[in-house]
Amino acid sequence: MPDQPAPEIELLRAAYAAFNARDIDAALALMAPDVVWPRAFKGGFVRGPEEVRAYWTEQWSEINGHVEPVAFHPEEAGRILVDVHQVVRDKAYAVLADEHVGHRFTIEHGLIQAMEVCPLPSEDLATRWQEIAADVAF
Repeated sequence: MPDQPAPEIELLRAAYAAFNARDIDAALALMAPDVVWPRAFKGGFVRGPEEVRAYWTEQWSEINGHVEPVAFHPEEAGRILVDVHQVVRDKAYAVLADEHVGHRFTIEHGLIQAMEVCPLPSEDLATRWQEIAADVAF
């Protein structure tokens, strides 16, 4: 029997799928009531589901982002660093960004407590994560 992904990774996969489908309610159901979320598009942070909803609604009215998790790297204290392929388009579908970014999540009690955008580790480590991800059935 192949190794099953950790529940935290399944949680994050579901969150990315909900975000990409623009299913705000499904995404918010995966977050703690006092979630802290970055306003990566505007700067700063929002707190709580209603502020996340308002931020995403504003963001999607101006840009169209698609985020695809490439690799998951568990860290200490319930944190997971995700290597994400992000493509951002304007409303005319012109590509504004096509890049890999880091998303660091804090998971508590089976819910997303916080997310931050952060640099990815060195290219060598990122490449190794991709190799590991290719070997593991998610």
